[in-house]
Order: sequence, then C-alpha cells, then structure tokens
Amino acid sequence: MRKSWLLCVLLGTLAWGQAAPAAPPPQPGQAPAAMGAKPQAPEDTAAAVPDDAAVITVNGVCPSQSDNGSAAQPSADCKTVITKAQFEKLANSLAPNATPQQKKQLAGLLPRLIAMSSEAKKEGLDQTASFDETLKFVKMQVLSNQLQRKIQEEAGNIPPEDIQKYYDEHKENFEQFNVDRLFVPRTKQNLNEGKEDNDKDEKLTDAQKKAKEAADKAKAEAAEAAMTKLADKLRARAAAGENIAALQKEAFEAAGMKIESPTVNLPNVRRTGLPPGHAAVFDLKAGEVSQVISDSGGHYIYKINSKTEMTLDQATNEITGKMKNDRVRERMDQLSNSFKADTNEAYFGPGGAGSMPPPRGPRPRPGMPPTGPAPQPQAAPPAQQPN
Repeated sequence: MRKSWLLCVLLGTLAWGQAAPAAPPPQPGQAPAAMGAKPQAPEDTAAAVPDDAAVITVNGVCPSQSDNGSAAQPSADCKTVITKAQFEKLANSLAPNATPQQKKQLAGLLPRLIAMSSEAKKEGLDQTASFDETLKFVKMQVLSNQLQRKIQEEAGNIPPEDIQKYYDEHKENFEQFNVDRLFVPRTKQNLNEGKEDNDKDEKLTDAQKKAKEAADKAKAEAAEAAMTKLADKLRARAAAGENIAALQKEAFEAAGMKIESPTVNLPNVRRTGLPPGHAAVFDLKAGEVSQVISDSGGHYIYKINSKTEMTLDQATNEITGKMKNDRVRERMDQLSNSFKADTNEAYFGPGGAGSMPPPRGPRPRPGMPPTGPAPQPQAAPPAQQPN
C-alpha cells in the first residue's frame, strides 16, 4: 500500500537539515563492492522485541503530561521513552503495513519532533490562534486521508462471484498470443548526408537550393515507395513460410539500418499490447500472416503462432486489481461531483482559486496496461510488449 500523506509530510519536515553524508572512501586493503552486486538486507529481528521494550529513548525531554501517555511514558530522570507497542501504533496509523524502511525513517525524525514540539509548548505556541487554525486544517487532511483509506479497503472486498462474472464477460481480455512481428522501416536512412553537404548548401543560390530540395523530396518519395514495395514482398514470403527473423534482418539491411534488428517473437501479447490500429491481427488463426499494416512508424507484418487463455485462478489477481481500481475511481468521482465551490474573483483574481485534482485510485496492475501509443517514425519496435 502506498505511503500515507502524513508520513510523507513527517519525513519531509526536517529533510533540509538531515542531508545524508557522503560515503567514505574505501580503506587501504579493502576490496570495493562488486559491480552490480545487491547489498544483503539485514536480518529483521523486530518480531523478537517485546511489546513493552523501549525502542526510542529521548534523553533531556520530559514527556508532556497533557499527552495522557499516548505517545510516551513519564520518567523520573526527564526522558521520553517510547515502547515498541506505542511506536507500532503510531507507525501503523500513519502508514498501514509500514515497511521496516519507513519505520526506520520515522524513528530517525521522531526524537527531533518530540524535542521541538516540547519546546514549542514551553513557549506557548500551542495556545496561539495560528496553532488553532493550522490544527483545523490538519484535521481535515487527516480525515480526508482516513476516508480515502476506508474507500480503498471497501473497494478491495470483491466477492468471488463478481470476479467470476467479470471473467466470463471479458474472456477476450485474458487471451494471450504468441506472435512474430516483422518491422519494415518507412524509408531508408540518409547515409550520405553530413556536415559537408550542409556546408555546400550554404553556397548554393536560391534557385539551386529549390532544385536540390525538389530532388531530395523526389529521392525520399522513391525511397518510401521502395520500402513499401519491399514490405509487400516480405509479407508474401512470410506467408509462404520463410523464416521471419531472416526477413527482419533483410528489411533492416535494405533500409540501411546500422542497429541490430529487433527480436521478432512476442511470446505473450494481450489485446492491449499492440496499438489499436494493429488489433485486427488478433482475429487471425494460428499460422496465418496478416496483411501489411502501415502507419507513421513504418510497415508491420504479424504471424500468429498460437493462442492460449488464462484460467480464472491465473486472472483473479488481475481482475481484483482492475475492479478495485474502478470502484475507487467511481466513489471518488461521486465525492468530487457532490459539491460545487464558488470563489470571489475580486479576491482571487481571474479564474478564481486554483483547484487541486481529485485523489486517484491505485494504478492498474501489471497485465492490464493502458493502450500503448503508436510507434514513433523510424523507431524499431520493442522486443516485448509493454506492461
């Protein structure tokens, strides 16, 4: 679960004064860490610590008697002691299921907050009108955060019969295709153009420049026509059973591409894994080759190798995430549309007060990607479909 906003505020409150020191240089005779090696996480021994054991002790700060012992217990030698149970209660209130790293960050700044807030109370800052107004605003933020958390939890309680119904009604979303994709660049690379050609262009007259532009345009159109014709020929050869990887290499060589040709096989493509203009390939049968699909990126030819379907068990987590996301979005939209604010333009200026965007629900889970953008011109397609 994502961090609570309040924990983010706490962690950022004193960040300006807590910059991390630079790593010390390696000592003589000490071998440097291996490149790419992942540091091993220290053993988590938190569970073995008793609930009443002190986990943070702030010496020199007496606990406030008005706190009713909610965050710290009084001590005779003027120190604030926080037990494991008290710290866990605070951490889970700020960020449910807080990670050990989040708890460590909270423990790093909590003593300073205790000390500074204690001093602020001594100076009577908690009795000012500014404190009262700020507290009102913070309470609204906390309540808003609690409401969002409640909406998230309720949206995640999806009955098994609803999951089954969604699966039955959207079975095509859980089809997986093994396809080969042949990409033919839209035009040939301009291998002969360089700085010397640009220097020569500066010395041409206007008439000569126009003539050269017309010649370059005709050359580019001829190159595009040649690649289009090549795509049709390669498509026919693919349909005849030739190896698509070999055809892909031939296409790049014909286009003058100096980069390595892309991987042609896409093992697990979903219907949302290709641009909308390429979706017709999913209607093909195993072994069939598509017609040439052309767009601004170039020419594409697909061959369907096989098609499988995810089982309900395999799709359950994906469906649960999708339905939870939809439910959260629907509930937040209802809240956003339940009120209308009017602001005084004479005070705030033209356009009124700036509005904050409504909170969003969780992002779609992997496996339910949004429709990807169309390929960019002259860009080789990715080796795998994006998540």
